[in-house]
Amino acid sequence: MKTVVLGMGAWGTTFAQVLADAGNAVVVWGRDSDTAREITQEHTNSKRLKGVTLSPLITATTDAEEALTGAEIVVVAVPSQSARTILAPLAPAVPRDSIVVSLMKGVELDTDLRMSQVLCEVLDIPLERVVVVSGPNLAAEIAAKQPTATVVSGIDEANTQTVAQACSNPYFRPYTNADLVGVELCGAVKNVIAVAVGMAQGKGFGHNTTATIITRGLAEITRLGLKLGADPATFPGLAGMGDLMATCASPLSRNNTLGQHIGRGLTLDEAISVTGGTAEGAKSCRSVSELGVATGVDMPITNAVVAVLHKGLPVDDMTRELLSRPKKSEIGGNVIENL
Repeated sequence: MKTVVLGMGAWGTTFAQVLADAGNAVVVWGRDSDTAREITQEHTNSKRLKGVTLSPLITATTDAEEALTGAEIVVVAVPSQSARTILAPLAPAVPRDSIVVSLMKGVELDTDLRMSQVLCEVLDIPLERVVVVSGPNLAAEIAAKQPTATVVSGIDEANTQTVAQACSNPYFRPYTNADLVGVELCGAVKNVIAVAVGMAQGKGFGHNTTATIITRGLAEITRLGLKLGADPATFPGLAGMGDLMATCASPLSRNNTLGQHIGRGLTLDEAISVTGGTAEGAKSCRSVSELGVATGVDMPITNAVVAVLHKGLPVDDMTRELLSRPKKSEIGGNVIENL
């Protein structure tokens, strides 16, 4: 099966390795000709995956038409807030019968659309052709072939199973889930919660604070998901709690790392520069907050992250505001309101 990965970043390159180790020929597309040459000839991507040797089944090119010709699976691994701009020129080359797989985790600014919805718009394809891969997906660990599981989600069962089979290998175990809304929201909002956790850790707060933000963050994600019709079973699973734990706790998480730099006193621009790569939560926090307002869902942690990153609120003030919120029962009564 010919598979194409659009994007030469750490996660895109890692997923190309996952696909190759499942027996697929993979073409990686990107705009950096030096990286394309390195992937094809040297079987490495030293800019994004230092010390990792890639499969000879993986080649790379800067020619989108060459890459996409005959592709049966097209994997999109570009920054979520740049997806529309990057993909629009490529849309005519995407085969009309291919399955389009999103590795992106975010909610688009201005439109508040999930990434599957963005793909449908920009590529002019039905939602049945879109499949999402999400879960605890720290690229460096997967590139090292450490055992992990993931969630493959789509509304078309056959397409979902095809993608799950295409990425199944001895170290990468996919589970399927038809709850596309819930899986995508988990992937987007957990990045924001990870920034909040990083801020607290950067201030020197310990495990109690981390556990509080993670569990209340999961409640926040669940509230929004249930309001938008997601399956409650998604949130304690791999795409929900699994991904949240990995992103909030690991030093490999760019969102957590960025939050720590903010907590230590850096500005957002300084933190982005020091962190390197894309920390999706720094931008998606605004669109997630807007989505909460539009749906009438209370998103206190998300709103606090927005206030710190984009409105100049000191981290200490954010902490005080969160802890001074009105008291309520953790469980019981209206499930959504009491989460």
